[in-house]
Amino acid sequence: MTTRITVDPVTRIEGHLRIDVEVDEGKVTKAWSSGQMWRGIEKILVGRDPREAWLFTQRFCGVCTTVHAIISVRAVENALGMEVPVNAQLVRNIIQTAHAIQDHIVHFYHLSAVDWVDVVSALDADPKKAAQLAESLSDWHLNGPHEMKAVQDRLKAFVSSGQLGPFASGYWGHPAMKLPPEVNLLAVAHYLQALEVQNYANKIVAILGGKSPHIQNLAVGGISNSINMDSQSVLNMERLMMTKGWIDKLDHFVKTTYMTDVPAVGAFYLDWAGYGKGVANYLSVPDCPQDSKGTVFDLPGGYIENGDLSTFKPITSHGDPYFRDGVAESSKHAWYEGDAALHPYYGETEPQYTDFQDEGQYSWVKAPTFYGKRAQVGPLANVFVMVASGHEGTKKYLDGAMGTLRTVAGNPDIPIEALHSTIGRHAARAVRCGVMMDTLKQQWQKLIDNIATGDTDTFNPPVFPKGEVRGFEFHEAPRGALSHWVVIEDGKIKNYQAVVPSTWNSGPRDQNDEIGPYEASLMDNPVADPEKPLEVLRTVHSFDPCIACAIHMVDTEQKEIVKVKAL
Repeated sequence: MTTRITVDPVTRIEGHLRIDVEVDEGKVTKAWSSGQMWRGIEKILVGRDPREAWLFTQRFCGVCTTVHAIISVRAVENALGMEVPVNAQLVRNIIQTAHAIQDHIVHFYHLSAVDWVDVVSALDADPKKAAQLAESLSDWHLNGPHEMKAVQDRLKAFVSSGQLGPFASGYWGHPAMKLPPEVNLLAVAHYLQALEVQNYANKIVAILGGKSPHIQNLAVGGISNSINMDSQSVLNMERLMMTKGWIDKLDHFVKTTYMTDVPAVGAFYLDWAGYGKGVANYLSVPDCPQDSKGTVFDLPGGYIENGDLSTFKPITSHGDPYFRDGVAESSKHAWYEGDAALHPYYGETEPQYTDFQDEGQYSWVKAPTFYGKRAQVGPLANVFVMVASGHEGTKKYLDGAMGTLRTVAGNPDIPIEALHSTIGRHAARAVRCGVMMDTLKQQWQKLIDNIATGDTDTFNPPVFPKGEVRGFEFHEAPRGALSHWVVIEDGKIKNYQAVVPSTWNSGPRDQNDEIGPYEASLMDNPVADPEKPLEVLRTVHSFDPCIACAIHMVDTEQKEIVKVKAL
């Protein structure tokens, strides 16, 4: 008997996502991923000054503000063929890597861990045993028995009050929950500690970017931060050393706790290494430019087909024609006019809403393809691409994560292929977070070293030519490959399109009716109880969905809710 399950909205994400699945004999046989918001900022940008675009595009989302801001100015700079001062590149790199670290910590502990951690079970744990387990895995200073007991007492107070706060409405006691009570208590303790730790990254972004979210320091041509070691009103050594203190605190937590917790929890769920593979074409882009022209990157990128690392093809520079010519988006199954796969320079954003149609249009998200094929983006794609490119840091942390996984599981033969899975996406995100930590420290030191040479430049003024110019830029955002595409005519925006990570992954069927990464990853997933589809949430949450690169909601009754005027 076939059962239809609709999860709407999917919670613990940014934005409005609906997932529909058909389940037969306890397994998913069909899936639909539907973004329930319309992103209309592209329409707002037409006719505007390109120097303003980043102020609007970072409002795509309340989470990924920084990434859209930086890539927007980069896209305009690419269209103008501009060089950017090295100091500006490094400050941007520090901001974006700090943002990525904060995002990865929050995703595991606060958005997805409760899919695997039975919080109520932690009430039955022995705090001393939980502390012994924690201290056997790492030297994090808040792993002691006193801390575990305090967390358990705090959790008991939650339960006795009847107000579970962030732990309400969980699928506690679900048969898919497998962690022992002590592991659950350890995870709850780190959940609470991570709330404070992730804020260190926000402070770094706020100091260098002016505020967080929605940074204020960008400009086409560089950044607005002035550098003067003798002034208290601009970027000086005091502020740089302040950020260094927060970097060190982040590093300690990431290396001793986050990167240990993920494989330790994963060891109890090795069966989930067999679910969630989906689309195995992996796309990742290079990032952290080190020179003014964007030809040297600290982090490599490229494309892998069908999970075969020997097929790796690199993406080498800003403006790389291999990436530029490969991207297209189809609207055949999305609520827009037209169904052809269009290159972003020619992309159209004309809404055409219908009801949810299983075989027709059913999402506000378009369906991106890379040279006509669906691609998965995100930390899993990034880790495979970095390994294929020979990146030593990624290989080191991947070996470490696999070592912890094998040790806790008591199985030395777990293959690297286990990463092509739901649980593998979590492991890859932890590996990437370690790489981001090292990158953050390196970018900070490079900025200090460059300033020490006497270079304090942070901005080159843009010049807009007559006629039409085009540009695009990419960034390996926390959820994967992000690109912005702009067409400028006589100094004004003629067309603007953003192809965001969750568009790559959550997109509906494409022009050839091929399913996207979310949908493909759900196929054959187990569902023990259709009334409590925890397993569906596990796989979808492993991508870290962020559907709010959209700001407008649709009311089919055409009732006016709010009117916004763009000045």
